[in-house]
Amino acid sequence: MESMLNKLKSTVTKVTADVTSAVMGNPVTREFDVGRHIASGGNGLAWKIFNGTKKSTKQEVAVFVFDKKLIDKYQKFEKDQIIDSLKRGVQQLTRLRHPRLLTVQHPLEESRDCLAFCTEPVFASLANVLGNWENLPSPVSPDIKDYKLYDVETKYGLLQVSEGLSFLHSSVKMVHGNITPENIILNKSGAWKIMGFDFCVSSTNPSEQEPKFPCKEWDPNLPSLCLPNPEYLAPEYILSVTCETASDMYSLGTVMYAVFNKGKPVFEVNKQDIYKSFSRQLDQLSRLGSSSLTNIPEEVREHVKLLLNVTPTVRPDADQMTKIPFFDDVGAVTLQYFDTLFQRDNLQKSQFFKGLPKVLPKLPKRVIVQRILPCLTSEFVNPDMVPFVLPNVLLIAEECTKEEYVKLILPELGPVFKQQEPIQILLIFLQKMDLLLTKTPPDEIKNSVLPMVYRALEAPSIQIQELCLNIIPTFANLIDYPSMKNALIPRIKNACLQTSSLAVRVNSLVCLGKILEYLDKWFVLDDILPFLQQIPSKEPAVLMGILGIYKCTFTHKKLGITKEQLAGKVLPHLIPLSIENNLNLNQFNSFISVIKEMLNRLESEHKTKLEQLHIMQEQQKSLDIGNQMNASEETKVTNIGSQIDKVFNNIGADLLTGGESENKEDGLQNKQKRASLTLEEKQKLAKEQEQAQKLKSQQPLKPQVHTPIAPVKQTKDLTDTLMDNMSSLTSLSVSTPKISASSSFTSVPSTGLGMMFSTPIDNTKRNLTNGLNANMGFQTSGFNMPVNTNQNFFSSPSTPGVSKMTLGAPSTLPNFSAVSVPPAGGKQTQQRPTDMSALNNLFGPQKPKVSMNQLSQQKPNQWLNQFVPPQGSPGTGSSVMGTQVNVMGQSAFGMQANPFFNPQNFAQPPTTMTSSSSASNDLKDLFG
Repeated sequence: MESMLNKLKSTVTKVTADVTSAVMGNPVTREFDVGRHIASGGNGLAWKIFNGTKKSTKQEVAVFVFDKKLIDKYQKFEKDQIIDSLKRGVQQLTRLRHPRLLTVQHPLEESRDCLAFCTEPVFASLANVLGNWENLPSPVSPDIKDYKLYDVETKYGLLQVSEGLSFLHSSVKMVHGNITPENIILNKSGAWKIMGFDFCVSSTNPSEQEPKFPCKEWDPNLPSLCLPNPEYLAPEYILSVTCETASDMYSLGTVMYAVFNKGKPVFEVNKQDIYKSFSRQLDQLSRLGSSSLTNIPEEVREHVKLLLNVTPTVRPDADQMTKIPFFDDVGAVTLQYFDTLFQRDNLQKSQFFKGLPKVLPKLPKRVIVQRILPCLTSEFVNPDMVPFVLPNVLLIAEECTKEEYVKLILPELGPVFKQQEPIQILLIFLQKMDLLLTKTPPDEIKNSVLPMVYRALEAPSIQIQELCLNIIPTFANLIDYPSMKNALIPRIKNACLQTSSLAVRVNSLVCLGKILEYLDKWFVLDDILPFLQQIPSKEPAVLMGILGIYKCTFTHKKLGITKEQLAGKVLPHLIPLSIENNLNLNQFNSFISVIKEMLNRLESEHKTKLEQLHIMQEQQKSLDIGNQMNASEETKVTNIGSQIDKVFNNIGADLLTGGESENKEDGLQNKQKRASLTLEEKQKLAKEQEQAQKLKSQQPLKPQVHTPIAPVKQTKDLTDTLMDNMSSLTSLSVSTPKISASSSFTSVPSTGLGMMFSTPIDNTKRNLTNGLNANMGFQTSGFNMPVNTNQNFFSSPSTPGVSKMTLGAPSTLPNFSAVSVPPAGGKQTQQRPTDMSALNNLFGPQKPKVSMNQLSQQKPNQWLNQFVPPQGSPGTGSSVMGTQVNVMGQSAFGMQANPFFNPQNFAQPPTTMTSSSSASNDLKDLFG
């Protein structure tokens, strides 16, 4: 990298040194800044050509410099001859003014080291373009190295040289004497210009019709720079020492040959033996055939052959050459017309510019940019011609790159953007707005292009406003959003509200509808839709435009209208408009269709919202209920022992209260019994309390997940049916042994007595109304049973702990075999761990329904077995205070007898009940 930088530095330093040494001290440098060495030209390519600018005006020029170091090898008189020849040529060129001759901007200036003069900007000489790179900087610039001539350039270039010779021969009466590729210069625009008048010969009788031109004999002893190039010199110069205008035409023929043969001349001349070479050349020319001219286009081949004819009078003159069909090419004619444009009036120019768009596609881009574009932009100073020139300039801009557009075209368009007259200028710009916005830099768009659009929207001409509104949607995607939001949209709205033209108002609405997709949703809802309600007119076209904007906003995926906007602003505005009398049936249907779509959207969205809210509320409720139930279950399991104690206490209190309410004597007797407990009863009570305390200290049982099975038939409470059927049992005469007090149910194993009914209700949602207590799921109505330490439920009224037993209607109680139990005061032989599973299985599956006939025909034991669960069923309860009572099929008191309550497991008691009627009454009270 460092080596490359050093190389570049040395190159720049060398070039700067060359320029400085070549031009330093020359008066040209006072007015002009000399730049880079770009080309070489003139006789022997002795002149170096530099870029330059005029200091005062910054005008671009070309600086021709002849460095005197090139002739240091010659003697002084030879040097003087060379300098005089060069000066003569430049001075003659300076005196001549013609479009086909190189224009001199500053005359020749001489210093001690160089000769220099300034001309119009130059690209290179024709010799450089054809591959002769002598006296060029090294390395050769790619612009010259890769330069290829197009056919139209070649044709028109040769035509220009012919026109220049015609001017010299006809008007100036002068023979150039050295027409060569070195003396043909291509200027910055690509035009071919003649220079190198070092050996020009003027007519000795310019006033006469037949001019005479003196000719000097060829002197081989002179320096080469003091002699013309013999390879392009006519034979008569050497052989007959004569010259005339036809001699220049021979030189033109050789140049044409060289152009089509990559710079190679027709003949190579030995300068040491010039006469012999020309004699040989003369013979070859006389036998010149078409085979030697194969590279020359066929349509000009014969003319080249004529130009190379040995006889000067046979050669076509310059004026004739300008009229040959080869130069009638449309491109060449177009370029020729541009060169004579300043001579035309406005009408001729306008006609030419109208037809130019058809020709431009046929021309090479380089030719258009170099030759045609400068001519077109020069016409911008004429406002009347701008509408004719501008379309062509914009057409060229389409083919240019962005860099070329910014460099070559945009600077020329700047003043035109600000022109408001004639009005066609604005129309043309609007039609090409997409091109301008694509290639113009953002700063220039804001400063030049968009202000022109704003002026068009505010123009007094309705036609301009309509055209602008129609064109804006085509380039809306190229406008930056802030400019559209803050400048363009407000002007469109003002044009819609303030105009008196219906067409402008409708086009404004259509324009807004088309550019909605480039706007932000909330800007449309907050700015565009409220604006629609401000439009005063109610013409059908305006109403349909309003409807169109609403519909576009409503249906567009990016935009959309919220249901709040629909309900609050849009529909209240659209519905009144839909019944305007000016609307026809189709327009009304369009309104109604859009309104229905909006209503359907509104309904579906709001309904969906409400459904979602409802689902969320239900889910929240279920979560709350689940949390509450979990908390209640945990509390219930934790405090199950205390709840059971409360149940039994409540039952005992209810039974005692019921007994007191029925009989005051019984109440007094109960008080006396509670007050006068025996020692054994107190011991039993202490054991029960101890057992209850152990139950409380045990870990709570976690409820098992149980999925209830829906019953096939509707669940019915068998209590009423049982009560109705109990009357049939009164007729049964069964001898019931008397149950002794010592064999009362005091310590029944905890397997339980499944003698009642079960209901298929989930354990977590028990809400029975037929149990003993609300906390345990029992209904206390119709069943008042006191609980005391003796727990003698089936004993005489005198049994301690029970004030009164009210039984039901049946007069006869079925046989119940006594359970083998130890005495009331004895200890249990085997104590099992406390089991609370009965609480989880409090509600068992539904037992089969028993009909009245079946109940009447069954024996008492069989009837009882209907309600006894089989062994292993989930009806067993836990030992709670040593007692279990099965009420309505629910295990309520935990009895510790492993066999289920089955008559076959009971032994016949030694005594029977003495009164069946009292048993019947007790059963009535028991079952309500």
